[in-house]
Amino acid sequence: MDISRDEQRVLHALAQGGRIALLKDSAGKVTGLEFFNRDGWLMSNCSLVLFRKLKAKKAIKSSGGQPYRITKRGLELVRSEYDNR
Repeated sequence: MDISRDEQRVLHALAQGGRIALLKDSAGKVTGLEFFNRDGWLMSNCSLVLFRKLKAKKAIKSSGGQPYRITKRGLELVRSEYDNR
């Protein structure tokens, strides 16, 4: 399955230890998200549309109310890059 360049960038950052935290309103509806890299810097290249695509492809998952992280399926989808640690 091919994934877009933007999805590839997000998955790569998540594979290195990043996370996605959802922002919710008082009713519990998702209003936005915050995408952090492994160093804790807020990144701007993940939108709600992109988040929903990755979730539909089962590339990311949250467990126990924690931030979203990459899954084994997501690791299979991401192509390796030179700066991977």
